Amino acid sequence: MIYCCKEHVEYALEEIVNESEMAPILKQVEADKLSTAICEYCGQVAEYVVAN
Repeated sequence: MIYCCKEHVEYALEEIVNESEMAPILKQVEADKLSTAICEYCGQVAEYVVAN
C-alpha cells in the first residue's frame, strides 16, 4: 500500500504494477486520515492510496 499526492500517483501505480503484476486499486484517502497520510515520494499530504 502506497500513500501518494496527486503529483506522484502515476509513480505509485507503476510501482504496484511492477511489484505484483496485477492491476492496482486506487482510492482517495479517507477524510479522517487526510491530516496524517503523507506522500511516500515527496512528504506532502497524501490524497490517494494505491494498493494491490
